[in-house]
Amino acid sequence: MDDDGTRGVRGSSADRVPGPALPPPPTTPPRVPAPAAGPRPAATPVEQRPARPGSASPAGQPVPGAPVDAWLRTPRPPQEPGVWRYGYTPPPPEEPEGVSNRSLLVGALISLLSALLLWSLWRNGYLPYRLVPLKLFTPGEWWNPGTSGGPRTIEGSDALTVYEAILFGLLAYGCGRIGNFSELFRRHVADRGQPFLALAAAAAAGLTQLLVWKEALPVVRPVLVLVASVAGGEIYQSQTVVNVIYAVIAAAVLYPFARLGRWRELIAARRGTVAPAPDGTAAAPAAATSADQWPELRTAGWTDAADTLTAEVRTGRMNDVDVARLRHAWALATRRPDRLAPLAEAVLRTGGAAALHPSGHRDLPRRGARHDVLTGQVRIGRCADDPHNPYVRRGTGLALEPALLGTSLLAVGPPGAGKTARLIRPVVEALALRALAGQAAVLAVGGAGAPLGPDDAFDVVVRLGHPGSAHDIDLYGGTTDPDEAAAVLAEGLVGDVGSLDSRRAATVLAQLLGPYRAAHGHFPSVPELRELLDGTPAALAGLRTSLEAAGHHAMLRELDARSRQAGGPGDPAPALADRVALLDRPAFTGFFATGPDARPFSLRALGQHPLRVRVDLPERGHAEASRLLTRLLLAQFTAITAARTDTTLFACLVLDDATHAVTAETVRGIRRLRSVNAGAVLALRTVDDVPETLHTPLLGAVGCTAAFSGITTWDGKRFAEAWGKEWVETREVAQHTVFADQPFTRALHALRKLVTGKAVTTDAVTVRQVERERWSASELAYAVPAGHAVIRLATVEGEHAPPLLVHLEG
Repeated sequence: MDDDGTRGVRGSSADRVPGPALPPPPTTPPRVPAPAAGPRPAATPVEQRPARPGSASPAGQPVPGAPVDAWLRTPRPPQEPGVWRYGYTPPPPEEPEGVSNRSLLVGALISLLSALLLWSLWRNGYLPYRLVPLKLFTPGEWWNPGTSGGPRTIEGSDALTVYEAILFGLLAYGCGRIGNFSELFRRHVADRGQPFLALAAAAAAGLTQLLVWKEALPVVRPVLVLVASVAGGEIYQSQTVVNVIYAVIAAAVLYPFARLGRWRELIAARRGTVAPAPDGTAAAPAAATSADQWPELRTAGWTDAADTLTAEVRTGRMNDVDVARLRHAWALATRRPDRLAPLAEAVLRTGGAAALHPSGHRDLPRRGARHDVLTGQVRIGRCADDPHNPYVRRGTGLALEPALLGTSLLAVGPPGAGKTARLIRPVVEALALRALAGQAAVLAVGGAGAPLGPDDAFDVVVRLGHPGSAHDIDLYGGTTDPDEAAAVLAEGLVGDVGSLDSRRAATVLAQLLGPYRAAHGHFPSVPELRELLDGTPAALAGLRTSLEAAGHHAMLRELDARSRQAGGPGDPAPALADRVALLDRPAFTGFFATGPDARPFSLRALGQHPLRVRVDLPERGHAEASRLLTRLLLAQFTAITAARTDTTLFACLVLDDATHAVTAETVRGIRRLRSVNAGAVLALRTVDDVPETLHTPLLGAVGCTAAFSGITTWDGKRFAEAWGKEWVETREVAQHTVFADQPFTRALHALRKLVTGKAVTTDAVTVRQVERERWSASELAYAVPAGHAVIRLATVEGEHAPPLLVHLEG
């Protein structure tokens, strides 16, 4: 990897802070130890992440071996924005709102009592014309005269027996349907699972058998009559035949209860075998996948390389980062056919250590979140079971990925709400893993001591104001164009001052930076820039002398123009000098060096290399300077990423505290990031940390927003307006007093009022569609529990998800 002027070494001078040391590519790949012998626990690399080769497996991470193989073959179906796709299983269809248990039990009891009453009236002959349908289809000599005359012959008696059994079956079926016994059985028996289901079915089967053989239920005699009518009465002369018929009846009565109680599945589970599906169909075999066999390499003809990687995965010598890195490297090589052969040779020679990150690392030292490096997702929480969330999203995992971060993310919440631990750090961790896979570059900016990750998880760590910092930062963003450097620097210095025009401030800076660079070959340091902005005669005279000696007449005109405008009304130079003075402090001595020997880290390298950079700001002792530097880094990032031509790498800036860092120009820059494969993550304590005129533009510029628990109603109002409204169905119930006209009715109403203490009323229900806010300001301020956040997501392709209440995972 080309260093692009970002690699430096510590010099001998004590007052000089060297530039960053970008680790050179290793001469030999790191040695991957053989898998440890002994049994390995079954684990999945999502819940428990694969260990870094060469280091001990920390708690919660699987040991090398088959888990990576299973992780690679786990399906990741495409889903809505933010859904944790690893092993995703869609929820069952939403069940309609059913009746209450009380209503269900009362309905079943009434249906059962009605059926018993009807059957008793039938058996005792109180129902008129009960035999008319039977007499219409049987010979008349079987019956006594009259509509209610009974059977005259044995054939009539047998026909009546079968007729009663058929009517009893229809009555039982109707009673079950009207009383909704199936729902009652599902709620109170089937949902309790085994073994309660099997025991309840066995008890019901025993009771039914008793009623059948006591002839309380018309089953045995009708069956015997039908068998005699088909096979003749002589068949009952054999006791064996009679026993077989009785056994068949008992089995037929027992079979439905065996199905309802799932006895076969319970017995199979006790024996340790697998029972077939309840519908009798054989279970479909698991779909085999060849994802772990590297089909893209085999399709291209590199079978040996594919076999090598397959063996590396199955023997545990590769982790999830290796898989993602080699897949990405192969995808890039296919665009440049001349790189295919070297990559295949490297795979054959070093296996999973091919195409390493320049740092030589194959994983982070430790992980605090759940990652799926193959898709770039990091799980930050779980959607709560709340009416605000759609049914299909309740209980599903919520994850962030570059497709979402490409629209930028704004997180607002008070201190202690969990923005850093539960959102910012997992995002930085995911981007660092993606950088190790060669697919992203991340710049994390926070105060000194902010838990953004350990030092060895980054390639460059800049500790501004710390004497032991091994790296510096370039105030001018690594550019050589004075106008470009002046525009970005002006935005960082006075972009938050509403009374100053940043374009005029950029002009003032350009009138000084251009001549200075022409005379000295580099931009001025902080003390020199402060002297020029203050208009110190010695500094201006020395610069003029250098320009005259070198013959830069055009730059002399720029310097003369600055001299004429100095001290005029509205001159931004004094304000610029005051802001530069914040950086010209003893704590920053040796920082922001610009001499020929200084090689500070430039943000321009983020657009070219998969770097992991962390900047620690001295917020405690120099709060205003830290805000200035944060604003400057944000302005540099938006300007540099928008100007890059190669957008293969996803570049992301993460600001742990963006207080007073957002300006009108950076809002426009954030809006342009999604088109250049870049994004920004901004964390604020309150929206009021941004100028009021930028509240609406900022919420409109970012595609992802997160409101943490504890925000104020003023902040909630802005989020509610940004998230819009939706159509909902409302029910309005109005109670009207009933006035009776009849004396008897009035007496009943008076008695009821005397007993209940309330007048007799009737309910008038009105159902209508109204448009309401998805989340109101009061709900966001008071209804979001601690440890939760309401998050709205959108992708760079335009897909979006509604605001979801998410339980954040620490």
